[in-house]
Amino acid sequence: MVDFTRKEQYNFNDLLRIMEILRAPDGCMWDREQNHQSIRRNFIEETYEVCEAIDEQDAEHLKEELGDVLLQVVFHTQMEKEKGVFDIEDVADGICKKLIYRHPHIFGDVEVSSSEEILSNWDDLKRKEKKQATETSALESVAKSLPGLIRAEKLQKKAAKIGFDWEDAEGALQKVDEELDEVRQAIGGAGDPEEELGDLLFAVVNVARHLRVDPERAMEKTCEKFIRRFAFMEQRAKQENKVLSDLPLAEMDSLWNISKEKV
Repeated sequence: MVDFTRKEQYNFNDLLRIMEILRAPDGCMWDREQNHQSIRRNFIEETYEVCEAIDEQDAEHLKEELGDVLLQVVFHTQMEKEKGVFDIEDVADGICKKLIYRHPHIFGDVEVSSSEEILSNWDDLKRKEKKQATETSALESVAKSLPGLIRAEKLQKKAAKIGFDWEDAEGALQKVDEELDEVRQAIGGAGDPEEELGDLLFAVVNVARHLRVDPERAMEKTCEKFIRRFAFMEQRAKQENKVLSDLPLAEMDSLWNISKEKV
């Protein structure tokens, strides 16, 4: 039994202490075995679960999931503290300094008149801070680990800031047609299907951006719609004493068309 006081209400310092105990030589075997790479996926999954709680507008669920993300922050920080590289105070110090630096209209004498101007200043300060001397370096700073649709949108927004952009959604839509033709050609053997499909998805994101549609959110909604319609198909087949997987494609397609009208 470790020396740890049980409480009615714990605080952030208690969380730090618990993580130290778990990572100690006589602590939890599993926790001691982990490194940044082994729990990297956990961080991603916990972040998405926070997003799900936000979408559900469930405050209690959100509180729980934010705690799980906070645990990931503390976990990774504890690993570096053990190596003498940095601790949680250094993490807090870094983000505080960043916020102060990037809000000169609050902590300095810069005057702004709109949120757009604030965001523009933020980007300029970020580039200076990161020593991004070229436009390409700004693109390269977009995290490779982001979901593809989000990364594509961020890259396009940065390119658009220097004028490399379609004038409107129609121009972007014509590019989709062009890329779709190239996918067809690749399927026929004239090109790499993977590369051309990537170009097509990138072009579709450009259309979404011009229409002020979040492409990732649009995809999430489509996935949920697909599930609802698939459930309708399966239920309708069951009502007819049929098993969906036993039906020929033509009959499933017919059920799908009905589901589009109903769901």
